[in-house]
Amino acid sequence: MLECQIKKYIGVECPGCGAQRSFFHLIKGEIIESLMLFPALIPVLFTFLFLGIHLIFKFKNGAKILIYSFATSSGLMVINYIYKLCIN
Repeated sequence: MLECQIKKYIGVECPGCGAQRSFFHLIKGEIIESLMLFPALIPVLFTFLFLGIHLIFKFKNGAKILIYSFATSSGLMVINYIYKLCIN
């Protein structure tokens, strides 16, 4: 797996730390472990998947769904990052 350069040089985890390990757990079907490592992974994957589908089919409310999905993903990333900073 790739090493986080921010953690390597600064010593602090970045907001995306754990996403790669979380993705591999999700692929193996270990959903709980995936969510514990990086809770925003599933909403982020949904956002990218929906974006690709929306670009092809141009859904009526697709832009609103993307905004809410992005906000949810971003919020989960920020909350997870603050939590990680507080417990370490």
